[in-house]
Amino acid sequence: MTNTGAGRLYVVATPIGNLADLSERARSVLESCALIAAEDTRHTGALLARLGISKSMLSLHEHNERRRSQEIVARLAGGADVALVSDAGTPGISDPGYELVRQCADAGVEIVAVPGPCALVAALSIAALPTERFCFEGFLPARRGPRRARLAELAGETRTLVLYESPHRVQETLEECAELFGPERRAAAAREITKLHETLYRGTLGELAARARAEPDFARGELVLVIAGAPPPAAAGADGHGGALDRVLAPLLAALPLKQAAELAAEITQVGHNEAYRRALALKEAYGAP
Repeated sequence: MTNTGAGRLYVVATPIGNLADLSERARSVLESCALIAAEDTRHTGALLARLGISKSMLSLHEHNERRRSQEIVARLAGGADVALVSDAGTPGISDPGYELVRQCADAGVEIVAVPGPCALVAALSIAALPTERFCFEGFLPARRGPRRARLAELAGETRTLVLYESPHRVQETLEECAELFGPERRAAAAREITKLHETLYRGTLGELAARARAEPDFARGELVLVIAGAPPPAAAGADGHGGALDRVLAPLLAALPLKQAAELAAEITQVGHNEAYRRALALKEAYGAP
């Protein structure tokens, strides 16, 4: 039940690079709200200064969100409208905001979305990979072991996969994706979306890993990785050899003609030559490889 005497919480998307992407509605909300809950008040203060807006702010970040949310809910209960913003993009999407939204929902506070920039959607829209169904994983674990374990779990995901990655880890992550998903898997890396040096790299995971090793600019700025999904399980062999066969076929298809790769994979995995060929063909078609 909505608390009719309370103020509203506005979840406001802010630019991820280009200030012109701030909507007129977002600007109006920031001007009219009594309080802005910001991930970093210094960052948001600079944005407000450029917009000519002077507003009371309160920090809300990953280290204080639970406690600070209680304070904000109290302000809302008193009738004040509050705008929630993160440093860039949409709050709650790999950024603080979930706990505040949850507490507001529990308290019956009206929550209003003011949509706008979001790096994952922007990257997905230009990656030239399937967009009907996708899986957003945000940031992978920073440590190598947990990261590889998570990627191994995602290797069979059939939906297009979207990841955020930091510049100093992107090369290692791409190399691990090429190893665990197969170097021929189609992918795109969007760097510095909407900013001056925006760059979109498309190719296979193997090709992108090689570019990350060779090109210093590749690792300058935040990146969004968009990776084609695995072929659906229905395309795998009926006898249950699909997973092992895929792991053997992935590097072979990157280096050999399809027929030769299928023949070698059949010998290695002890599956039928026809099954190996059908699977190799399905992998080629799914990844868009020649």
